[in-house]
Amino acid sequence: MISRRNIRVKVMQTLYTLDSVSGDAKPGEPQNILTKKIDQSTQLFTYLVYFITEVARFAEKDALQKASKYLPTEGDLSINTKISGNEILWKILEDISFKSSVSSYKLSHLLDAELVKKIYQQLVISPEYIEYIEDQAREKKSEKKMLDFIFCNLMLPNENFISHVEEHFINWDDDGEMMQTLVLNFLNRPGQQSFHDILSKEKWDFAKKLLDTVLEKEEYTLQLIKPKLNNWDADRIAALDLIILRMGVCEFLYFDTIPTKVTINEYIDLAKDYSTVQSGQFVNGLLDNIHKELMAENKIEKKNFKNSTL
Repeated sequence: MISRRNIRVKVMQTLYTLDSVSGDAKPGEPQNILTKKIDQSTQLFTYLVYFITEVARFAEKDALQKASKYLPTEGDLSINTKISGNEILWKILEDISFKSSVSSYKLSHLLDAELVKKIYQQLVISPEYIEYIEDQAREKKSEKKMLDFIFCNLMLPNENFISHVEEHFINWDDDGEMMQTLVLNFLNRPGQQSFHDILSKEKWDFAKKLLDTVLEKEEYTLQLIKPKLNNWDADRIAALDLIILRMGVCEFLYFDTIPTKVTINEYIDLAKDYSTVQSGQFVNGLLDNIHKELMAENKIEKKNFKNSTL
């Protein structure tokens, strides 16, 4: 599932997109932009799993191509295709939501067949693969371990693969780390998560509420922020910093199950990662100042920290 940090990133990017467009947003436009950004994550997740399956299934193509030679050697006729029957692989391939996502996103058109072949060629000479095919048994642990190996040891460290992904998915820089976790979790429990449900209802509600609240409370949050700017001119502050501050203030006031410390730390990190060199310190100082003032005025009410899904 998409993490709350990534949700904050997507809400922040949606607000920045809206801020960059002149004129008021059309009804429903903010949520449409946000939905598109979430959909990009679903597409990327599906593609990564799809690429793993294509590498594993290439054993069948390799065996067929070599057996079809005019004068095949004994080695050509004895290609081990155990991995093509990998039980976890087939749970994925038979997953209706996976097949639907691959089809609807037209992922076969994005696939680099030559890259699949090269990664497969690296796979078959690896000690891990040789050990795998020498074992006649099919244990769930070893089946999963082989697919994990393709993803973690052959795809992610491969510069050509990362370049390929970056070319087709503009969200890789934002989602890459999260995708590693999502894919590995999925391989551990194939078939238990729909490819149409990468975002739980609770987190989707959080995303929509955060976006709507920041837009609705823009005037009020700016009234709280601007007096704390001291010698800073609000019009000259990085637009992204101002958006991050507005989001943080909204979480202080309108999200009563998110601890203020979590909010401050999250938005400091976003400022460091997405804005200017000085933004982390700037956002830290401003949010801390506003937090103290709101606490002194008893305007922040928090509850149920133990039940919060942060």
